[in-house]
Amino acid sequence: MLAAIDMGSNSFHMVVARLVHGEIRTVEKMGEKVQLGAGLDQYNRLTEEAQQKALECLSRFAQRLQGTPTEGVQIVGTNALRVARNAQEFIDRAEAVLGYPVEVIAGREEARLIYLGVSHTLADDEGRRLVIDIGGGSTEFIIGQRFEPQELESLHMGCVSFRNRYFPDGKITRRQMDKAITHAEQELQSIRRHYRAVGWQSAVGSSGSIKAICSVLSTLKLTDGTITRPAMEELRKRLVDMGKVEKLTELGVREDRQTIFPAGFAILLAAFRSLDIQDMAFADGALREGLLYDIVGRIQHEDVRERTIAALQERYHVDQAHGAAVEQTALAAWEQVAGQWGLRTAADEDVLRWACRLHEIGLTISHSQYHKHGAYLLRYSDLPGFTQQFQRDLATLVRGHRRKFSPAVFEGVEPEEKPRLRYLCALLRLAVVIQRSRNLEQPPEFKLHGHESKLVVEFPEGWLDNRPLTLADLQNERDFLARQDFVLEIGTR
Repeated sequence: MLAAIDMGSNSFHMVVARLVHGEIRTVEKMGEKVQLGAGLDQYNRLTEEAQQKALECLSRFAQRLQGTPTEGVQIVGTNALRVARNAQEFIDRAEAVLGYPVEVIAGREEARLIYLGVSHTLADDEGRRLVIDIGGGSTEFIIGQRFEPQELESLHMGCVSFRNRYFPDGKITRRQMDKAITHAEQELQSIRRHYRAVGWQSAVGSSGSIKAICSVLSTLKLTDGTITRPAMEELRKRLVDMGKVEKLTELGVREDRQTIFPAGFAILLAAFRSLDIQDMAFADGALREGLLYDIVGRIQHEDVRERTIAALQERYHVDQAHGAAVEQTALAAWEQVAGQWGLRTAADEDVLRWACRLHEIGLTISHSQYHKHGAYLLRYSDLPGFTQQFQRDLATLVRGHRRKFSPAVFEGVEPEEKPRLRYLCALLRLAVVIQRSRNLEQPPEFKLHGHESKLVVEFPEGWLDNRPLTLADLQNERDFLARQDFVLEIGTR
């Protein structure tokens, strides 16, 4: 069984599916208009009322999740949780309700997953396609071919934020509609020239807003189910003539979508004008389906994150052979103490593995303080397949793999996560010290014993005698760790 939950700024969606002979077969879909984005106050904090409404929805989803293995579940938050200053407070409460981890994804990662979901629900045609998804707080624009996205962008405009700004009272005036369209066209200026130069053979819309527009155009008999530029211009006139969102009932728009319909329409019309789109089809696939296919990729060892790590190693000219030697040593250590330190999850092993491969990524900027440069690159780059929390963990390990082991290493880390990351940092630091000679030798058959804030390492008799520099490095490392009240004992057996 697989399950994915998309906690969008407008709606929360869940899809439950079964993996049968490598194919995803949907078992159940659920969705609710939570409008989390509308619950952000003037200080960009989620109100208690908004959080309660969201948690009530998640409690209903939780019942359907019971019994699904953790590795088969992905739960992500999008724009509302990207901007909310108290996002972590809500995430903690959501995890308590759901019983599964909740992650926040960056805009371009959201775009990648949307394309993954859409491309699997369309015919496998040749040629590039443009995909647009209008969310509550952001709109994603992707150009891709078959199952591979080529251009990814997430713009800070959505049907909830535009509704609050341009149609707060439910009135649809010509002036407000034109303001909304102009605002969206301004946002699109950053990608307009490049996207038109790349080009595409077909355009597809994938959100609830685009589905509703498609339905209204069909109801008015302006099109036969597709969305065309002339039909959009005609619908703009009719919406202004109607003047109020309540009249959208006559066009078959559901009551819970009426207030955001004009905002979503304004964004889509701006996209048609700016990108010179002539016609667009609608596809049912979206972020939640993309999450399912991402889970399957990891299960079948086609993890996009592995490709991302390899691409980073190439781009920043990382010494891959040395990274592999450090990884081998760190994993040999991890296997001995993972149980003692409570690190027995796939995520713990993955973050340690990838931190080993990338610990020297900052050298491409400067040798001085390169661990800090590397942490910055990993924290703020767009990394396909990675959530913001995982990027933070990866950056923390790279930041803490050498030199001072100070509290600054763990800035921004939640208190309950610090012990886990301290242990992983200690293992990475040990592996880096053992492999500092860069002769790519096999790690010695050392023995480790993990205790609370303490690591005992025993090397084979005579091994350190032949490596006085390594012994000196280990003694320096013992002093560094002691400053964080972490004891490293070095011995022989």
